[in-house]
Amino acid sequence: MRYFPINLDIHGKPVVVGGGGTVAARKCQTLLAAGALVTVIAPKVTAPLRELAGKGRISHIARKYTRGDLAGSFLVFASTDSKLVNRAVAKEAKESGILADVVDAPDQSDFTSPAVISRGGLMITISTGGESPALARKIREELEERYGPEYSELIKILGRVREKLLTEKRKSSYNKNLLLTLVEQDLPALLKKRSAAEIDSLLRKLCGPGFSLAELGMGEKDKE
Repeated sequence: MRYFPINLDIHGKPVVVGGGGTVAARKCQTLLAAGALVTVIAPKVTAPLRELAGKGRISHIARKYTRGDLAGSFLVFASTDSKLVNRAVAKEAKESGILADVVDAPDQSDFTSPAVISRGGLMITISTGGESPALARKIREELEERYGPEYSELIKILGRVREKLLTEKRKSSYNKNLLLTLVEQDLPALLKKRSAAEIDSLLRKLCGPGFSLAELGMGEKDKE
């Protein structure tokens, strides 16, 4: 296994993206979703990046990268259209102890960015170690069909059931078995149908009184 898989908290941390093209734009969207403070360094940027800069969501330094631009960064993405510039960014990052992703040279990177499916608290990542981004994209598209938006609600329900069970101080072995049983139910299908009555019935059957969408703070759902 070449890479160590990890979920990294970058909320509020400074990240530099070198380059202003479509690859840089995709990186910025993912970084912003994770709460990073993003600075893009590029003479010109795409329309989506200009819009983000105009709204103050990213900082844009409208010139070529120069040595020293990475000072204070937590992570760096070298995604310019120049191999020489990308190598220079990687060199400064290495000398400064900053982890860098050189998008056109995984072998010179400290990490690579996997394809991502995000469904609220559920995150699924697919990586080919930089060998075949096309295959990673294909697998991601297949998984997006399998794990739809309903899984975002499922994660919330399971999390709140677990929290309520812990609050009631039931035995941990009981909680574990109950949660496993709940996961094995076809809750995603019920959520997809927006069948609140059936979901409430299932929750009360398995967990007992006090367990319904409303009592878990999930709000009103459309009923059939």
